[in-house]
Amino acid sequence: MSNSPSSTQPTEENISETPTTEPQPSYVKLAMRNMVRKKGQSLKHFFLTTAGLLAFLIGISYLTR
Repeated sequence: MSNSPSSTQPTEENISETPTTEPQPSYVKLAMRNMVRKKGQSLKHFFLTTAGLLAFLIGISYLTR
């Protein structure tokens, strides 16, 4: 074993490069977890978005007839 600083004591640079035992969850997994945790808010936003998109499409089709 060598007595170099990188092998005896972890430096800030070495800590960031070492892989953790548990991989970080993906953004999709975090979003799904948030949706399950906040069901009411997610459903409300989904229906508001759907209603807004439908209103926009119907409005555009009415104006361009």
